[in-house]
Amino acid sequence: MESASNHHSQAPSLATEAPAPSSSVPAGSSSLYRAAIAWFYRLTIEQRVLAGFSLVFVGILIVSAVSYGNMKILLANRGLDGRSQELIQVLNNIDVAMSEAEDTHRRYLVTGEASYLEAYKQVVKQKPTFTTYLNDLIRESPEQQQRAGLLDRMMDRQLNAESKAIAQFQEGGFRAVKKMAFEGAGKHELSVIHKIIGEMDVYERQAVSRRIVESSAGTKATIVLLGIGALLQLVLLAWVHYLIRHDLTERRRVAGELQRRGELLEAANKELEAFSYSVSHDLRAPLRHIDGYAALLRKAVEQSLNDKAARYLQTISDSAKQMGQLIDDLLVFSRMGRQEMLDTAVNLDQLIKSILSDLRVDLQGREISWTIALLPEVQGDPAMLRQVFMNLIANAVKFTSTRPMATIEIGAERPSSTEIVLFVRDNGVGFDMQYASKLFGVFQRLHRVDEFEGTGIGLANVRRIIHRHGGRTWAEGVPDKGATFYVLLPTRRHDS
Repeated sequence: MESASNHHSQAPSLATEAPAPSSSVPAGSSSLYRAAIAWFYRLTIEQRVLAGFSLVFVGILIVSAVSYGNMKILLANRGLDGRSQELIQVLNNIDVAMSEAEDTHRRYLVTGEASYLEAYKQVVKQKPTFTTYLNDLIRESPEQQQRAGLLDRMMDRQLNAESKAIAQFQEGGFRAVKKMAFEGAGKHELSVIHKIIGEMDVYERQAVSRRIVESSAGTKATIVLLGIGALLQLVLLAWVHYLIRHDLTERRRVAGELQRRGELLEAANKELEAFSYSVSHDLRAPLRHIDGYAALLRKAVEQSLNDKAARYLQTISDSAKQMGQLIDDLLVFSRMGRQEMLDTAVNLDQLIKSILSDLRVDLQGREISWTIALLPEVQGDPAMLRQVFMNLIANAVKFTSTRPMATIEIGAERPSSTEIVLFVRDNGVGFDMQYASKLFGVFQRLHRVDEFEGTGIGLANVRRIIHRHGGRTWAEGVPDKGATFYVLLPTRRHDS
């Protein structure tokens, strides 16, 4: 029986059909190869690892799927082999039983002994069991079912002939069945049964042999595929090892470059500190001398000075003081980029009150309407944040000086749970929004010095400080209608 067995046609040999290998790679293949290599080198280390994993993973999946199919065939063949062995055994039992039936009925006809009749009846009782068992074993083999049908009919014919002979013996005695007693009533049917059983046995043994060959080939293929899978895993491990080593080498190179640049930056910072010291001492001294000698000169010739000469001396003194203020602002701007930051809770309400107290001299004689909201507590460097709001409030006071009644508002908004926006709004001279990008640059001024004093560094300091707190700054304004300066701070500061 060859039930549920798979037939695989042998693949034709391609030895005479395969074209001779080309001595050179076709132009299209070469360009495709170069494009693939170029694409590969554009990938990051993570993308290369992922690509390698994906390729090997797909290969392992294919190997696993084919191996799984082969294992299913092996297991199915093993089950079929077991059924074939049972079938061969059942056929042998049927052959023995039918031979025994022919022998016992003939002995009964010759001797008339009841023991032979009883033995014959036992064989007859087994026939339905044999038939049921046989049909169950061959239910998936049409060829064997056809032979089994013929076998069943021949068994019935043999047993019917023998049963008739026994009945005639019991009615007419030995004389009535003398010929059948010596030749056998179902002798012809038994010979046909032997032939059918022999054919079924041969067919089943051939099926077993074919499955053995098929299983052997499947086992070899599975072993080869498992070897390929193991090789793919080794290739993957080697690939990952290479990429990790390459990445570590690159990281060491980058770390070395970072260290070198850090040393250069440290040297540049030291040079900048030396320059700041030079500016602080060497440049301030001549300015103090200029201002001082201008004052002495004015005092010495005060009685003989005309208005024009007095104005010249005042210009010299004012310019020296302005230059000194510019130097101070530059030093503050430089220090804000290098100064270590604190990270503490800052009470903005108290901070604003302190700033307004410091500005009381500038506020004398001014009519200003203040609107100050309840401000939240923020995380940051108290001194730096004081510098921010000192600049913003001082600017609001300065640029509303032309208003008979100035209005300045200080408030806060919370656009999200992770951000706080603080603003200072005034009704001063304002600005054109097309120049908004210049407001926070160093030495960027939108008004002449004779209109509003200043060095153009204050807002640059504001932006630098807020950036170091992980926030951002921007402004909105309308010419002659006022301006609003915004400061966004994260609820938790990230040091820069």
